[in-house]
Amino acid sequence: MHFPAGTNLGDRLASDAASALGPTVPQLLGGANLNMVNFESALTDGTCPQAQPKQYVFYAPPAAVSAFQGAGVTLISEANNHGEDCGMPGLQMALATKQRTAYPILGIGQNAAEAFAPYTTTINGQRIAIIAATQVIDSDLQTAWTATAAQPGLASAYDVSDLIAAVEAARKVSDTVIVYLHWGTELDACPNSLQEPLANALVQAGADIIVGTHAHVLLGAGYLGTAFVDYGLGNFAFYDNTPPEDHSGSLVITATGRRIDQVTWRPAVIVNDLPQPLSGNAAAEAVASWQQARACTDATATPTASLANVTTETSPGSPAVVQQLSTG
Repeated sequence: MHFPAGTNLGDRLASDAASALGPTVPQLLGGANLNMVNFESALTDGTCPQAQPKQYVFYAPPAAVSAFQGAGVTLISEANNHGEDCGMPGLQMALATKQRTAYPILGIGQNAAEAFAPYTTTINGQRIAIIAATQVIDSDLQTAWTATAAQPGLASAYDVSDLIAAVEAARKVSDTVIVYLHWGTELDACPNSLQEPLANALVQAGADIIVGTHAHVLLGAGYLGTAFVDYGLGNFAFYDNTPPEDHSGSLVITATGRRIDQVTWRPAVIVNDLPQPLSGNAAAEAVASWQQARACTDATATPTASLANVTTETSPGSPAVVQQLSTG
């Protein structure tokens, strides 16, 4: 999701930030206690003080936060290959906006500890932790963009040990642990060679739900043991309105502690940059296609024996509804 200048989304943000995401985004989010999207853009003051040497440079003003709040989006991730498109000065603008607005923005920080720090909340007595990281950073920018002990930047999933440590730490004090990743290969509808090993490592470390973005097309989803993984949500509010990049939707997961109670795919198609919910036969066909995409993954349609090797979670209580959304 982003708001590039000169697109319908960019124009809507400039016209009225609070309603920029229209009526359909809230419709696709409806009924969840928590919503999250990937923000495929640098969050600046509206300028790009240090545009990076890339083919695509995306940035948006602080009004983007009002757009997310207006659509009912609880939190966003900036851990992606556009989170630092405007260089270190742009990143500092995003961190200043995060502090000023108190709006949850994951995956960026003044150092690695801050970038990997989870968003935490309690829903119906259940302690939820969400960690965001990216496994996609341009190779020539990876060193400059990666948050370290002494450098601001993004939470990098290339640093597998740091990500695993964050999951293990969250597992000890949370009932449901979620990892939101930017990963995969653009336009490839199957996981690449890095995704499945990382997903398995995260599940073994204690992740209950893993959700990914980046490929701009839908990938398969299913169970790794008792955990649930979606390898790619595709685009959500995005300027590419051509098939298959226009195939969209929201993923709704209901969890009680470590148990996944229900998974629902709400299909949509992008029209004029915004997702339009499908219904009737079109919706049924889209859901069937989403389920069939699992065939090229290591995920299963139903839970199997747990792969987790960490057992420090508390006893489950009341259901908590966690909704992850399709974004680009």
